[in-house]
Amino acid sequence: MELTPIQKEILTALINLYRTKKHAIKGEDIAEVIERNPGTVRNQMQSLKALGLVEGVPGPKGGYKATGDTYRVLKLTDMEIEKNVPLRRNDELVDNATAAEISFTTVRHPDLCNATVHVIGDIRKFEVGDNLVIGPTPVNKLVIRGSVIGRDDTQNTVLFVIQEMISLPKKPVKNYIKENPITIPPTATIQEASRILVKNNIHGAPVKDKDGIVGIVTLTDIGKTLADGKTSLKIKDIMTRDIISVDGDLPLYEVVKVFNKEKVGRLMVKIDGELAGLISKTDILSKLALY
Repeated sequence: MELTPIQKEILTALINLYRTKKHAIKGEDIAEVIERNPGTVRNQMQSLKALGLVEGVPGPKGGYKATGDTYRVLKLTDMEIEKNVPLRRNDELVDNATAAEISFTTVRHPDLCNATVHVIGDIRKFEVGDNLVIGPTPVNKLVIRGSVIGRDDTQNTVLFVIQEMISLPKKPVKNYIKENPITIPPTATIQEASRILVKNNIHGAPVKDKDGIVGIVTLTDIGKTLADGKTSLKIKDIMTRDIISVDGDLPLYEVVKVFNKEKVGRLMVKIDGELAGLISKTDILSKLALY
């Protein structure tokens, strides 16, 4: 079905307004959004009704509603339940807008990667040069940052140059832990612990006695102790006893939030309530690095 540009604008505005207000939309409201004469909108609505793309709702609270065919014509999926994928323009959240679909337009270019985002919501404030951030998406927690290079109001799409893409795997953290990590006995001296950490090229390790994990010690802890001249202390005297742990079934993107909240470099991971391994920020970066 071929529609004119103004018909596409009207239908797009109708869907966007209905998504926000959840009731029939008056022609005057559509005219205000697309900056057209209300009479022009009313005339176009007659044609759209005949095409089965719009239905009228009578009464003082009446107006227009889109039909299922409207979504198909505009290549949108009508969802009863949907997750919002936020958009930010110049670091400001775009109200009542969600990214419906992202399509790459260039992937083979050695220097550029362009894409278009099909938006449900008002895109008229987007201008060339604006910074755009899309996401996170609900499944893969994808976040895309870029710069706007164009806009198509009839398709309600924004064209942009991708500058950065980040996606955190949805697999649980137990898939990424170091099982049987290097441990340090609580009775070890500072020198002994330092040799263990340096030999294994790690910054920190759990402290383990016969009953299990009792703390964590890092090179930072050792450095502070040496700076204070307390060279005779044992690891049990300087270790961190408050062990911050996460459940092994927690998704990796949620674990990243824990790292940021607790301001730590490593976390213990529990499986079935038992401490089973260790994960560090460096481990996550290594898993995300493709090359």
